[in-house]
Amino acid sequence: MPEPAWSLHSRLKEDTIDIGDLPLSKVLVIKDAHYPWLLLVPRRVDAVEIIDLDEVQQAQLMTEISRVSRALKEITKCDKLNVAALGNLVPQLHVHIIARRTSDAAWPRPVWGVMPPLAHDATEVQNFISALRRKIWLG
Repeated sequence: MPEPAWSLHSRLKEDTIDIGDLPLSKVLVIKDAHYPWLLLVPRRVDAVEIIDLDEVQQAQLMTEISRVSRALKEITKCDKLNVAALGNLVPQLHVHIIARRTSDAAWPRPVWGVMPPLAHDATEVQNFISALRRKIWLG
C-alpha cells in the first residue's frame, strides 16, 4: 500500500502565504502585517512533535530554522526573534519564527491573540517575500 501523501493542514493553508520549499520544510508567511512572521512546516506525514522526525530530519529542521532566522533578522533588523513549536491549535508540526520589536503591539508578551490580524499591503509583502527568498536560497 502506498504511503499517504503529505499535505498542509487547512488552517495553516488559510492563514499563510506559501513562499517555497527548503529540503525538509515548506516556508510560509503568516497573513498578519503586525509582525514579520514565518512558519516552517516539515513535509512529513503525521509529524506532530519534533521528536516525530528522525535524528537526521531533526538536524535538517534546526539548519532550516537557523537559515530562516538569520535571514529574517537581517531583513527586518528586529530587536528579538521568537522561535516556537507549539501546535496547540494545529497539530501538524510547524515552527513559528517571528521578528519582534520592542515597539510592536504585543511587546514583551507573546504575539498570539493580542491584536486581530492586519492584512498585508500587497507590494510590501511581495518585497518582503522576494528578499526572504533570496536570503534563504529559494530564488
